[in-house]
Amino acid sequence: MDKHPILIPLLSGGAAGTCTDLFFFPIDTIKTRLQAKGGFFKNGGWSGMYRGVGSAIVGSAPGASLFFLTYDNLNRMLLPIFSTYVSAPGLAHGLTHMTAASFGEIAACTVRVPTEVVKQRVQASKYHSSLAALVSVLSNHTGEGVFRGLYRGYSTTIMREIPFTMIQFPLYEALKRWTARRAGRKSANPAEGAVCGSIAGGAAAASTTPLDVLKTRIMLSEKRVSVGHLVREIARDEGLPAFFKGVGPRTMWISAGGAVFLGVYEAAKNILTGIIA
Repeated sequence: MDKHPILIPLLSGGAAGTCTDLFFFPIDTIKTRLQAKGGFFKNGGWSGMYRGVGSAIVGSAPGASLFFLTYDNLNRMLLPIFSTYVSAPGLAHGLTHMTAASFGEIAACTVRVPTEVVKQRVQASKYHSSLAALVSVLSNHTGEGVFRGLYRGYSTTIMREIPFTMIQFPLYEALKRWTARRAGRKSANPAEGAVCGSIAGGAAAASTTPLDVLKTRIMLSEKRVSVGHLVREIARDEGLPAFFKGVGPRTMWISAGGAVFLGVYEAAKNILTGIIA
Protein backbone atom coordinates (compact mmCIF):
# COMPACT_ATOMS: atom_id res chain seq x y z
CA MET A 1 0.00 0.00 0.00
CA ASP A 2 1.19 3.54 -0.74
CA LYS A 3 2.68 5.02 2.42
CA HIS A 4 2.22 8.57 1.13
CA PRO A 5 -1.34 8.76 -0.28
CA ILE A 6 -1.31 12.58 -0.25
CA LEU A 7 2.25 13.70 -0.97
CA ILE A 8 3.03 11.49 -3.97
CA PRO A 9 -0.18 12.27 -5.99
CA LEU A 10 0.21 15.98 -5.20
CA LEU A 11 3.81 16.20 -6.44
CA SER A 12 3.43 13.79 -9.35
CA GLY A 13 0.19 15.40 -10.54
CA GLY A 14 1.67 18.89 -10.29
CA ALA A 15 4.68 17.89 -12.39
CA ALA A 16 2.48 16.18 -15.00
CA GLY A 17 0.05 19.11 -15.31
CA THR A 18 2.73 21.77 -15.64
CA CYS A 19 4.77 19.86 -18.25
CA THR A 20 1.71 19.14 -20.38
CA ASP A 21 0.23 22.64 -20.33
CA LEU A 22 3.52 24.34 -21.18
CA PHE A 23 4.48 21.93 -23.95
CA PHE A 24 1.14 21.87 -25.76
CA PHE A 25 -0.10 25.40 -25.07
CA PRO A 26 0.06 26.58 -28.74
CA ILE A 27 -2.19 23.71 -29.87
CA ASP A 28 -4.67 24.65 -27.14
CA THR A 29 -4.59 28.25 -28.40
CA ILE A 30 -5.38 27.10 -31.95
CA LYS A 31 -8.29 25.02 -30.66
CA THR A 32 -9.71 27.93 -28.65
CA ARG A 33 -9.52 30.34 -31.61
CA LEU A 34 -11.17 27.83 -33.94
CA GLN A 35 -14.05 27.35 -31.49
CA ALA A 36 -14.52 31.04 -30.65
CA LYS A 37 -17.32 32.91 -32.42
CA GLY A 38 -15.95 34.41 -35.64
CA GLY A 39 -13.35 31.74 -36.19
CA PHE A 40 -9.58 31.42 -36.07
CA PHE A 41 -8.35 34.59 -37.78
CA LYS A 42 -10.88 36.93 -36.19
CA ASN A 43 -9.67 35.81 -32.76
CA GLY A 44 -5.94 36.27 -33.27
CA GLY A 45 -4.85 33.94 -36.06
CA TRP A 46 -1.27 32.74 -35.76
CA SER A 47 -0.03 35.57 -33.55
CA GLY A 48 0.62 35.26 -29.83
CA MET A 49 0.42 31.47 -29.53
CA TYR A 50 1.54 31.68 -25.89
CA ARG A 51 -0.88 34.42 -24.84
CA GLY A 52 -2.53 33.42 -21.57
CA VAL A 53 0.21 31.00 -20.58
CA GLY A 54 0.60 32.79 -17.22
CA SER A 55 -2.83 31.66 -16.04
CA ALA A 56 -2.11 28.12 -17.26
CA ILE A 57 1.12 28.02 -15.24
CA VAL A 58 -0.69 29.24 -12.13
CA GLY A 59 -3.51 26.70 -12.43
CA SER A 60 -1.98 23.59 -14.00
CA ALA A 61 -0.02 22.22 -11.03
CA PRO A 62 -2.70 22.67 -8.33
CA GLY A 63 -5.48 21.51 -10.67
CA ALA A 64 -3.66 18.31 -11.68
CA SER A 65 -2.56 17.71 -8.10
CA LEU A 66 -6.14 17.93 -6.84
CA PHE A 67 -7.28 15.55 -9.56
CA PHE A 68 -4.73 12.83 -8.80
CA LEU A 69 -5.02 13.27 -5.05
CA THR A 70 -8.76 12.56 -5.33
CA TYR A 71 -8.45 9.94 -8.07
CA ASP A 72 -5.73 7.80 -6.47
CA ASN A 73 -7.25 7.79 -3.01
CA LEU A 74 -10.82 7.11 -4.18
CA ASN A 75 -9.54 4.27 -6.36
CA ARG A 76 -7.96 2.74 -3.28
CA MET A 77 -11.12 3.19 -1.22
CA LEU A 78 -13.75 2.24 -3.78
CA LEU A 79 -12.28 -0.83 -5.48
CA PRO A 80 -12.89 -3.16 -2.49
CA ILE A 81 -16.45 -1.85 -2.23
CA PHE A 82 -17.29 -2.33 -5.92
CA SER A 83 -15.53 -5.71 -5.94
CA THR A 84 -17.80 -6.86 -3.10
CA TYR A 85 -21.03 -6.10 -4.97
CA VAL A 86 -19.95 -6.62 -8.62
CA SER A 87 -18.95 -10.14 -9.57
CA ALA A 88 -17.15 -9.25 -12.82
CA PRO A 89 -13.63 -7.91 -11.99
CA GLY A 90 -13.42 -5.86 -15.20
CA LEU A 91 -16.72 -4.12 -14.47
CA ALA A 92 -15.71 -3.46 -10.85
CA HIS A 93 -12.47 -1.85 -12.01
CA GLY A 94 -14.31 0.21 -14.65
CA LEU A 95 -16.90 1.53 -12.19
CA THR A 96 -14.15 2.36 -9.71
CA HIS A 97 -12.11 4.34 -12.22
CA MET A 98 -15.16 6.17 -13.61
CA THR A 99 -16.35 7.21 -10.15
CA ALA A 100 -12.90 8.21 -8.89
CA ALA A 101 -12.10 10.16 -12.05
CA SER A 102 -15.44 12.00 -11.96
CA PHE A 103 -14.88 13.19 -8.40
CA GLY A 104 -11.29 14.02 -9.32
CA GLU A 105 -12.51 16.32 -12.10
CA ILE A 106 -15.01 18.05 -9.82
CA ALA A 107 -12.18 18.78 -7.37
CA ALA A 108 -9.77 19.92 -10.09
CA CYS A 109 -12.32 22.26 -11.68
CA THR A 110 -12.40 24.44 -8.56
CA VAL A 111 -8.94 25.57 -9.72
CA ARG A 112 -9.12 24.81 -13.43
CA VAL A 113 -12.23 26.82 -14.33
CA PRO A 114 -11.05 30.27 -13.14
CA THR A 115 -7.68 29.86 -14.83
CA GLU A 116 -9.39 28.53 -17.98
CA VAL A 117 -11.71 31.56 -18.15
CA VAL A 118 -8.75 33.95 -17.94
CA LYS A 119 -6.59 31.88 -20.32
CA GLN A 120 -9.22 31.52 -23.05
CA ARG A 121 -10.12 35.20 -23.07
CA VAL A 122 -6.46 36.04 -23.64
CA GLN A 123 -6.07 33.28 -26.24
CA ALA A 124 -9.05 34.70 -28.15
CA SER A 125 -7.32 38.11 -28.15
CA LYS A 126 -9.94 39.79 -25.96
CA TYR A 127 -7.12 40.94 -23.63
CA HIS A 128 -3.37 41.33 -24.03
CA SER A 129 -2.39 39.49 -20.84
CA SER A 130 -3.71 37.15 -18.14
CA LEU A 131 -3.51 39.94 -15.57
CA ALA A 132 -5.57 42.31 -17.74
CA ALA A 133 -8.23 39.62 -18.24
CA LEU A 134 -8.34 38.85 -14.50
CA VAL A 135 -8.66 42.53 -13.55
CA SER A 136 -11.45 43.01 -16.09
CA VAL A 137 -13.41 40.00 -14.83
CA LEU A 138 -13.14 41.18 -11.21
CA SER A 139 -13.76 44.87 -11.92
CA ASN A 140 -17.03 46.66 -11.22
CA HIS A 141 -17.08 47.78 -14.85
CA THR A 142 -17.99 44.35 -16.27
CA GLY A 143 -20.13 43.33 -13.29
CA GLU A 144 -18.94 39.72 -13.52
CA GLY A 145 -16.99 39.13 -10.32
CA VAL A 146 -15.80 35.82 -8.91
CA PHE A 147 -18.82 33.55 -9.35
CA ARG A 148 -20.42 35.08 -12.46
CA GLY A 149 -17.01 35.71 -14.06
CA LEU A 150 -14.20 33.46 -12.90
CA TYR A 151 -16.56 30.53 -12.47
CA ARG A 152 -18.50 31.17 -15.66
CA GLY A 153 -18.92 27.85 -17.40
CA TYR A 154 -18.21 25.76 -14.28
CA SER A 155 -21.25 23.53 -14.76
CA THR A 156 -20.57 23.21 -18.49
CA THR A 157 -16.96 22.28 -17.79
CA ILE A 158 -18.12 19.59 -15.36
CA MET A 159 -20.63 18.47 -18.01
CA ARG A 160 -17.71 18.07 -20.42
CA GLU A 161 -15.13 16.66 -18.03
CA ILE A 162 -17.18 13.87 -16.47
CA PRO A 163 -18.05 12.13 -19.78
CA PHE A 164 -14.48 12.77 -20.94
CA THR A 165 -12.91 11.26 -17.86
CA MET A 166 -15.41 8.38 -17.75
CA ILE A 167 -14.13 7.39 -21.20
CA GLN A 168 -10.45 8.23 -20.71
CA PHE A 169 -9.53 6.70 -17.36
CA PRO A 170 -11.30 3.31 -17.52
CA LEU A 171 -9.84 2.88 -21.02
CA TYR A 172 -6.40 4.01 -19.81
CA GLU A 173 -6.42 1.63 -16.84
CA ALA A 174 -7.74 -1.27 -18.95
CA LEU A 175 -5.03 -0.72 -21.56
CA LYS A 176 -2.36 -0.65 -18.85
CA ARG A 177 -3.62 -3.91 -17.35
CA TRP A 178 -3.74 -5.54 -20.81
CA THR A 179 -0.21 -4.32 -21.62
CA ALA A 180 1.15 -5.61 -18.32
CA ARG A 181 -0.50 -9.03 -18.80
CA ARG A 182 0.98 -9.37 -22.28
CA ALA A 183 4.44 -8.60 -20.91
CA GLY A 184 3.99 -10.94 -17.94
CA ARG A 185 4.34 -8.13 -15.41
CA LYS A 186 2.18 -6.77 -12.60
CA SER A 187 2.11 -3.25 -14.00
CA ALA A 188 2.92 -1.25 -17.13
CA ASN A 189 6.07 0.86 -17.19
CA PRO A 190 5.93 4.68 -17.69
CA ALA A 191 6.58 4.46 -21.46
CA GLU A 192 3.75 1.97 -21.89
CA GLY A 193 1.55 4.13 -19.66
CA ALA A 194 2.26 7.08 -21.96
CA VAL A 195 1.08 5.15 -25.03
CA CYS A 196 -2.03 3.96 -23.20
CA GLY A 197 -2.71 7.53 -22.10
CA SER A 198 -2.36 8.80 -25.65
CA ILE A 199 -4.88 6.30 -27.04
CA ALA A 200 -7.36 6.87 -24.21
CA GLY A 201 -7.05 10.66 -24.37
CA GLY A 202 -7.55 10.81 -28.13
CA ALA A 203 -10.69 8.67 -27.99
CA ALA A 204 -12.18 10.73 -25.15
CA ALA A 205 -11.25 14.06 -26.78
CA ALA A 206 -12.84 13.34 -30.15
CA SER A 207 -16.10 12.11 -28.65
CA THR A 208 -16.57 15.06 -26.27
CA THR A 209 -15.67 17.91 -28.67
CA PRO A 210 -19.27 19.28 -28.89
CA LEU A 211 -19.28 19.75 -25.12
CA ASP A 212 -15.90 21.49 -25.37
CA VAL A 213 -17.25 23.90 -28.00
CA LEU A 214 -20.12 24.85 -25.68
CA LYS A 215 -17.72 25.31 -22.76
CA THR A 216 -15.44 27.57 -24.81
CA ARG A 217 -18.30 29.80 -26.05
CA ILE A 218 -19.73 30.19 -22.53
CA MET A 219 -16.36 31.10 -21.03
CA LEU A 220 -15.67 33.67 -23.75
CA SER A 221 -19.06 35.32 -23.22
CA GLU A 222 -19.10 38.22 -20.76
CA LYS A 223 -22.86 37.81 -20.35
CA ARG A 224 -24.70 34.86 -18.93
CA VAL A 225 -25.98 32.46 -21.59
CA SER A 226 -27.84 29.19 -21.12
CA VAL A 227 -26.60 25.96 -22.66
CA GLY A 228 -29.93 25.38 -24.40
CA HIS A 229 -29.93 28.85 -25.97
CA LEU A 230 -26.31 28.43 -27.07
CA VAL A 231 -27.01 25.04 -28.69
CA ARG A 232 -29.94 26.50 -30.66
CA GLU A 233 -27.94 29.59 -31.68
CA ILE A 234 -24.94 27.60 -32.96
CA ALA A 235 -27.16 25.11 -34.82
CA ARG A 236 -29.16 27.96 -36.42
CA ASP A 237 -26.30 30.32 -37.31
CA GLU A 238 -23.40 27.95 -38.00
CA GLY A 239 -24.87 24.50 -38.56
CA LEU A 240 -24.25 21.18 -36.83
CA PRO A 241 -20.61 20.86 -38.04
CA ALA A 242 -19.79 23.85 -35.80
CA PHE A 243 -20.09 21.56 -32.77
CA PHE A 244 -16.96 19.77 -33.99
CA LYS A 245 -14.86 22.89 -34.57
CA GLY A 246 -11.35 22.32 -33.29
CA VAL A 247 -11.79 18.53 -33.16
CA GLY A 248 -8.45 18.00 -34.94
CA PRO A 249 -6.28 20.17 -32.68
CA ARG A 250 -8.21 19.03 -29.59
CA THR A 251 -7.75 15.35 -30.40
CA MET A 252 -4.10 15.83 -31.35
CA TRP A 253 -3.42 17.97 -28.28
CA ILE A 254 -5.08 15.64 -25.79
CA SER A 255 -3.75 12.48 -27.45
CA ALA A 256 -0.18 13.77 -27.34
CA GLY A 257 -0.89 15.53 -24.06
CA GLY A 258 -2.27 12.33 -22.57
CA ALA A 259 1.02 10.60 -23.35
CA VAL A 260 3.00 13.36 -21.65
CA PHE A 261 0.53 13.94 -18.80
CA LEU A 262 0.06 10.31 -17.78
CA GLY A 263 3.61 9.30 -18.75
CA VAL A 264 5.14 12.04 -16.59
CA TYR A 265 2.72 11.20 -13.80
CA GLU A 266 3.66 7.50 -13.79
CA ALA A 267 7.39 8.31 -14.03
CA ALA A 268 7.27 10.94 -11.28
CA LYS A 269 5.21 8.62 -9.10
CA ASN A 270 7.75 5.79 -9.51
CA ILE A 271 10.67 8.13 -8.75
CA LEU A 272 9.03 9.69 -5.72
CA THR A 273 7.92 6.32 -4.38
CA GLY A 274 11.54 5.14 -4.55
CA ILE A 275 12.84 8.28 -2.86
CA ILE A 276 10.36 8.81 -0.03
CA ALA A 277 8.66 5.43 0.44
